[in-house]
Amino acid sequence: MKTRLWALILPLAAGLACSQANSGDAPEGTVDLASLDAVFSDFSDPDGPGCAFAVSRDGQQVMARAYGMANLEWDIPNTPETVFEPGSVSKQFTAAATILLALDGRIDLDDDIREYFPEMPDYGEPITVRMLVHHTSGLRDWGSVAGIEGWARTTRIHTHKHALDIASRQQALNYEPGLYYSYTNTGYNLQAMLVERVTGQTFDEFSQERIFGPLGMTKTQWRDDFTEIVEERSVGYRRGADGEWHMLMPFENVHGNGGLLTTVGDLLRFTRNLDTGEVGGPEFIRLMHEQGTLTSGRQISYAGGLFVGEYRGVREVQHSGGTAAYRGFLTRFPDHGVAVSVMCNVGEANPGGLARGVAELYLGDAISEESDDDDPAGVEVDPARVAALAGGYRDTRTGQFMELAADGPSLRVGGMQGFQLAAMSETEFGSPDGISIAFEAAAEGGRPAAIMNTPVAVDVRIEPVGEFSPTAADLADYVGTYRSDEAEVTYWVEVEDGSLVLKDRYGDGEALEPVYPDAFTQGGTTYIFHRGDGGRVTEASLSQGRVWDLRFDRVR
Repeated sequence: MKTRLWALILPLAAGLACSQANSGDAPEGTVDLASLDAVFSDFSDPDGPGCAFAVSRDGQQVMARAYGMANLEWDIPNTPETVFEPGSVSKQFTAAATILLALDGRIDLDDDIREYFPEMPDYGEPITVRMLVHHTSGLRDWGSVAGIEGWARTTRIHTHKHALDIASRQQALNYEPGLYYSYTNTGYNLQAMLVERVTGQTFDEFSQERIFGPLGMTKTQWRDDFTEIVEERSVGYRRGADGEWHMLMPFENVHGNGGLLTTVGDLLRFTRNLDTGEVGGPEFIRLMHEQGTLTSGRQISYAGGLFVGEYRGVREVQHSGGTAAYRGFLTRFPDHGVAVSVMCNVGEANPGGLARGVAELYLGDAISEESDDDDPAGVEVDPARVAALAGGYRDTRTGQFMELAADGPSLRVGGMQGFQLAAMSETEFGSPDGISIAFEAAAEGGRPAAIMNTPVAVDVRIEPVGEFSPTAADLADYVGTYRSDEAEVTYWVEVEDGSLVLKDRYGDGEALEPVYPDAFTQGGTTYIFHRGDGGRVTEASLSQGRVWDLRFDRVR
């Protein structure tokens, strides 16, 4: 275990608002305990993993409870003092470290990252540290590239050397720096490495000295050595194909993107500082909440490892996360002084839904009074008009395929299993969480293109695509061997049983579904084949959520 000098000299009870499992110090009757327990009813089985949560009002913890088991092999229950991993909730801690370093004058947020990482390619336009913080760098997500290579996270002991090696191999970005937003862990691993290169300390040492220690976060550290013994740590579990619980742990040493080991109480201590500035002062608070701005001038909702927006009409600052089978959510409603932290060791948990379920109990009438005019209520639209919009679409930035399905007067993004958008008019559809699609005027007899907006992706143009039913001769055009040096992987494309199949080095693969001319999908990834002079297929590209247009040369 890491030795922390500050942990030895702080009073033993410093900052602890709750020391026993399933207890809290809220004034009796403030919130009915049965109502709180009902939120977590799916995770209170003594034979399964579960969750812990804590609540604060005006910076003071008023409730902490826990459910389910921390360790199924030893029948150890979760408590409010159990250590979990909150996944990408960790990013606000990394942003905080980067911002503190900038406030020290040791870096500038507008510095070109190649000043600190000369091994990174020159993409023509500089990538700044600020872009790493706001996910506007264009850098591909290293973990996604590792998965394309065949080593998805949790399948290999990844380190920062792997992350930097993958990042430095990318000869292209998802987009020109600053042009769009795309969530990428790469930017947050680079920030952790930047702190180490500038200070000469490990990222954990810097964080202990500047953040965890001063805020009394006595049970928080970075998981920079997954083999280390951590007292009171829960084990992550998920259901296997056999219906039984199986361990799923983050056996990797990458951190900064995630990798925080902490408790629900310690998370509240940190988020309180985002109001008080006890560490960092007013400028720290401002920079942590400064939302990213694209080169177009459009502002996005992502700030310093935080999403800034609203929930049911109430201003909210939050982040969710998941690593292996751990799940986490930390949210704060600054206008009402309420903050909620939730962490679970069960992969099936939805920590955001759980945290907001708790928050609603504490916010009470604030939600119902403020949300009436903010939630899209929808209007009556002829279902036939909606049905005429349904079909396949192509994201013009990435080439990714998207299906829109008609559900009466509503649209579903991602087909009938996707999320629903209510009709706001005959051409506009939206959801309470800020996702909208606005259709343009349609050419006669055809479906129109549309502009899609989300809290972080703005002005995304999607265009309708026609059905693609390739013949055997068409499929034969794509058969070959394709190589990407950026992902260090070779794929073999073959035809089996009348379908195109993409295989890896082990001969494993699944059939690709044709979606539009020269484009196929499988598992959320769109594969696009590109033709050269004479119409011969000469290369292919791959696009998925965090990797856009990764190119493969046809080598045979």
